[in-house]
Amino acid sequence: MPRRKDTPPPRTGPGEKEVLRGFLDHLRAAVAAKATGVPEPQVRTPGVPSGTSLLGLVRHLTYVERFTFLGEKVTDWPGTFRPRPDETAAAVLAGYRAACAEANAVIDACPDLTAPVARPGRGAPSMRWALVHMVEETGRHAGHADILRELLDGSTGR
Repeated sequence: MPRRKDTPPPRTGPGEKEVLRGFLDHLRAAVAAKATGVPEPQVRTPGVPSGTSLLGLVRHLTYVERFTFLGEKVTDWPGTFRPRPDETAAAVLAGYRAACAEANAVIDACPDLTAPVARPGRGAPSMRWALVHMVEETGRHAGHADILRELLDGSTGR
């Protein structure tokens, strides 16, 4: 498959929140793009011995978004990487995009990055910490998705 042209980093507003959210949205789009258009069963087939699949990465990041910004409890983190047989790729991707939109509403409504975000069962980190963590978490898994997609069909680039 031919190499796609890389998408450059986003141009954002000058504020800290705009920069952090801009880069997070850029990484979110990269993850979703890597899983889009991959046929069944390849989208859910593990590409490495750990069992990681493209669909599993998107599903996991959905849970991380909902936990980090919406305060939803997660009881089985390893299970978030395993799509259920009845979950379609389209439904998982739609769920991820919806979680990101809901998270962005929380981010946008936050007037001060030192304000805490809701977290079940432990101390609430600041919005700044949550944004930086999600940039790190999403970027890490975007790299995993790059490798898995290249192993599947040779596709590279963002």
